[in-house]
Amino acid sequence: MTTSSGTPRGEQAGFAIGTANARRFRPEIGPLAAVRDFSPKCLAEFANLVRTTGPLALARSGGGEDTIIPDLEIVRGAQGVQMVFAGDEAALEAVEHAVADPRIVPLGESDYPEMLALASLTEPGPFAARTGDLGRFWGVREDGRLLAMAGQRMRTRHHIEVSAVCTHPDGRGRGLAALLSRRVVAAIREEGRRPVLHSYTDNATARALYRRLGFSERSLVRFTQYAPQA
Repeated sequence: MTTSSGTPRGEQAGFAIGTANARRFRPEIGPLAAVRDFSPKCLAEFANLVRTTGPLALARSGGGEDTIIPDLEIVRGAQGVQMVFAGDEAALEAVEHAVADPRIVPLGESDYPEMLALASLTEPGPFAARTGDLGRFWGVREDGRLLAMAGQRMRTRHHIEVSAVCTHPDGRGRGLAALLSRRVVAAIREEGRRPVLHSYTDNATARALYRRLGFSERSLVRFTQYAPQA
């Protein structure tokens, strides 16, 4: 978000670098970026950001094809979907039960190395050394080891994103991803905002899980990762 003078603002502005037309989270936060619009000027500033700070990912609503940007190469392009929480009575009851589940523990800065290791193993989406700075995270431990986690990433005035939902292979099949997602949903709703999340369209398992949690699909999104042209 920017002011009329072009000065970035918003509760996560302090985590970003760049210009009023093209900004990214700081490298230690993650490789996500945004542009004011897809005009040649904004894309040129985004390209400079990629060249000076490293590979970055853009999300474009509506899906479609990857946007070609001069002097950059496309590392990966994928179709995604944005989903919003529209839980019915049963979904809301399950969210309340998750809050009281004794297996769930809050995660903090001392847990960042384990969180990064788990995300690197399971690849739930972009995650870096200090992604945890963006919001609250919760996990489930077993014998001291972090088995699963979920937390918050992007925040807007009305929405907060559920993100980094992942489970170690040794902990799968126990419903931990659903449990932790519900805990994050509860925290977002406590703030008076609406939970939102993103998934790849070809990940049928994840999309089915999110629908069971009470999320419905709202719009297609095209995710594209760029790197400097060799």
